[in-house]
Amino acid sequence: MEKRRSTKARKEEDDEDNTIWWWLVEKGIIPSFLCISVFALLVRVSVSLHPYSGAGNPPKYGDYEAQRHWMEITLNLPPKEWYRNSSTNDLSYWGLDYPPLTAYQSYVHGLFLRSFDPESVKLYTSRGYESYFGKLLMRWTVLSSDALVFFPAVLYFVFAYYSGRGGRKSDMAWHIAMILLNPCLILIDHGHFQYNCISLGLTVGAVAAILSNRDLLASVLFSLALNHKQAFGNWRTQEARLDPKRGLSRHVMGDEDDGAMA
Repeated sequence: MEKRRSTKARKEEDDEDNTIWWWLVEKGIIPSFLCISVFALLVRVSVSLHPYSGAGNPPKYGDYEAQRHWMEITLNLPPKEWYRNSSTNDLSYWGLDYPPLTAYQSYVHGLFLRSFDPESVKLYTSRGYESYFGKLLMRWTVLSSDALVFFPAVLYFVFAYYSGRGGRKSDMAWHIAMILLNPCLILIDHGHFQYNCISLGLTVGAVAAILSNRDLLASVLFSLALNHKQAFGNWRTQEARLDPKRGLSRHVMGDEDDGAMA
């Protein structure tokens, strides 16, 4: 009898949870996306409250220092000096080794840091700078990049993927939640001071553009992704077959004749 009551209670709780989820989904995809996004942002903020590798550990202080140093370099040196070893830019100390879009992203974020905490990006003297306020500003640059680039790209992708497929609203909402709550991206970007959300967002946008038969937009977005982080070159296919009516219809990962993989 007691076991039956316990089973009934659990069933009522599940029904209540399903009712809340159903109510949210029935409000539409945009309200669902906004609610999931708020939760995903809170998860990112909670992760950012924890320590990161290299903190307080000279001489290089971890990836936080790498990102901060790139802001220091791009703000204080002309573009032609960003990738060149010199007396003012020692490449052995976190030399800028990502493509130009990352450099310009560092420049823009550096302007933001300089507006509120000039000491954090001063040439030479800011090395090893680890003030609480400086870290807070850096965390904000990662969070805002995620919200402004990756989140809209995910929404675009989900709309493009389900367009014409007749998928249920609940499926779309679950798809959004699974992508936005990807633990790998959250831990690396918000726990370890990275900006993979920018290049990944551009790539997701490119995939969505392909699904929408917008090849030019896809090319632009993926080119930007490659110009932000060269690692995304591993995502390209060896050969793409185009159909003039349907756009990019399929990818061939290897040689069609012998079945060799790229």
